[in-house]
Formats: sequence, C-alpha cells, structure tokens
Amino acid sequence: MDVSTLFWIFLFYMALQPAFRQKMLDSSRQKMLERIERQRNSRVIVLVHRQETMSFFGLPLISYINVEDSEQVIRAIHLTDPEVPIDLVIHTPGGLALAALQIARAVNKHKGKVTVFIPHYAMSGGTIIALAADEIAMCEHAVLGPVDPQIGGMPAASIIKVLEKKPIADIDDKTLILADQAEKALTQIEESVFELLADDMPAEKARSIAQTLSSGTWTHDHPITFEKAQSLGLPVSSNVPIEIMKLMQLYPQPVKKRPTVEYTPSQRGIERENGTEA
Repeated sequence: MDVSTLFWIFLFYMALQPAFRQKMLDSSRQKMLERIERQRNSRVIVLVHRQETMSFFGLPLISYINVEDSEQVIRAIHLTDPEVPIDLVIHTPGGLALAALQIARAVNKHKGKVTVFIPHYAMSGGTIIALAADEIAMCEHAVLGPVDPQIGGMPAASIIKVLEKKPIADIDDKTLILADQAEKALTQIEESVFELLADDMPAEKARSIAQTLSSGTWTHDHPITFEKAQSLGLPVSSNVPIEIMKLMQLYPQPVKKRPTVEYTPSQRGIERENGTEA
C-alpha cells in the first residue's frame, strides 16, 4: 500500500471509531442490566443523565429529564408484569416537572415493589420520582434534593417573597404575573408530592415532608444526605449492590486529555494475614 491509501484507511478508522466504541459500551450495559435482573428477579430501568461523547467531534451533550424519558420509562413499566418488582436506577440533576411527575405516578401505581437506587445523586425531578418508590436505596454518600418549582430560572418561593417586601405599586406587571404563577406552582408541587407519599405513611407525616421539600426551605441545589432523608422520615436504606455502582462505570463522562480522578478499577479489600484480600 502506498502512503495515500494508508492515510485514507486511517481516516476511515478514526471516523468509525466512536461508533464502534459506543456499540461496545451499549453491549456492556445490556449485559450488566441482564445480570442484575437475574440476581434480583426484577425489571431494571436506568435513568441516567450525564455528559457523553456522542459525535465525531467529541462534543459533550448534557441531558435532563424530558418527555422522551417519561415516554420510555412508562413504556418499560407497561411492558412489566404488574407483580414483577422494578429496580429503577436514577442519576440525574432533574429536569421537566411534567415528565418527572408522569414517571413518578407510573412508579407509584405499579403493584410490585419498586426500589429506586441512587448511586450518586437524584436532584429535583429525580427526587420526585424517588418519592414514589416503596424503597429508596442510596449510597451513603449519595444525595437527594429539594423539589421546589423554578419559574423562569428563579425559585418560585423567592418570587412570592417579593410581594411581601415591596408595595404592589412598586412591582412591575411581569413580576406580578410570575408571582401568580409561582404561587400556583408551589401548591401544585406540594399536592403532587403529598399524593405520592400518602399511600405509604400517615397523612400528617406525608404533608409535613411535602411542605418541607417543596416550599423553598433550602436552595434548589441543597444536598439532602442519607442521614437527612432518614430524619425526614423517607423510606431510605443503604442497600446498594456493588453491581449498581459498576453499572454507573458504563455511563462515562467525555474523554479528557487527563482524568481528574484516578484509581485502580478492581475492588479493594483488607489484606489478611495469609496475604490474600477479602
């Protein structure tokens, strides 16, 4: 072969390499999902939002919960026998309230046990979905988040406070409209969360949790830790199988020139006296 032919072969290989890599990654994910399903005798559904390199140019794509996600998750639930347990793995910063509530209501109505696994974080809309489950299994370092609605990128609770701090005559029409929408959004989210919780706990407790999570008690990105979730009265446990954590390795961030975190990928145990590891 001459240099020109080698150059074109190399170029063709480089163009197809991302597609081959993605195909292998998809295959590994399916094998891991099937392995977890066999171990737990359940349907496993994964809702993961993070950056992935999806194009020839290597541009990262950041995703959030949207209506396409709700359609696919609901379809997966409908394809599952009502008595079969569902394990829903969530890793998301949140997203569209409509889509999150659709998923949450479908989860809530499933007759079999639904366990939501949170290996790292499930904020905002992800928390709404988790609240619909029978059990929330969190890594001890994972977090949930407040579910207070955001209007135009601003906290609904903070918009309403403007009415309390300024005379109506000093507030422009746009802010008044936003405040009206914010008040409705707060009521709607609180009622939705209450409905998701009321089937599994006393109404008074469900109402208290719903108010705390939706009323703007904290900033929207405030982390609700495992211990805090327990103190709130949420049905949380720390029973996250190692396979769930391994599954997350199959949803990588875009490749960088130098990784920001490095470690040997094998499981590390305590060295015993005979020189072996646990």
